[in-house]
Amino acid sequence: MLVSARCADPLYRRAVKVSTGTVFQVPWTRFRDWDELSPILRVEGIRLAALALRDDARTLEDYAAARPERVALAFGSEGPGLSARALAAADTVLTIPMAGGVDSLNVASTAAVALWALQHPPAKRL
Repeated sequence: MLVSARCADPLYRRAVKVSTGTVFQVPWTRFRDWDELSPILRVEGIRLAALALRDDARTLEDYAAARPERVALAFGSEGPGLSARALAAADTVLTIPMAGGVDSLNVASTAAVALWALQHPPAKRL
């Protein structure tokens, strides 16, 4: 897991408690800024997909159907979302279409849906 400089400390006692200690099982590191991270990911063959509400975003379903082999997902905070620099560093911006006038999910739900969708892409349509 890559944690931005503005992200909360994964080892903060409440984070440890809420994660029931699994924070100690997941390797993580902090990066300084998106301009530093983006080239590193590209050299490693990892595509960066940001989840955000934008008119030009691709749907998660479409992306999952033909996703790159190696993908990193960027999630923003529940209020302001991802910064302009984070969105600019992304190779693509994804959205999760929702019905009923709902425009967003909390970050934990968004991560769960996105990770599941990328592991279970829709069947290819003929």
